[in-house]
Amino acid sequence: MDEKFLKASEVAKKYGVNSYTVKGWIRSGLFPNAKLEETIAGSVWLIPESDLENFKKPEMGRPKKTATKE
Repeated sequence: MDEKFLKASEVAKKYGVNSYTVKGWIRSGLFPNAKLEETIAGSVWLIPESDLENFKKPEMGRPKKTATKE
């Protein structure tokens, strides 16, 4: 059975972020099986559905500060 792939823009819509965020996730290794495909209109990132199965959207913004004991 052939695996279904989603475009970065489709993944962005699914998780309520923009496609630049999804491309950042790809660069940071969150979608290890994503592939860049060349089309007539330009390059398109394709993410296999299997990469989305256990994916948890990272929290945005700076990490929370933790209290330190002195």
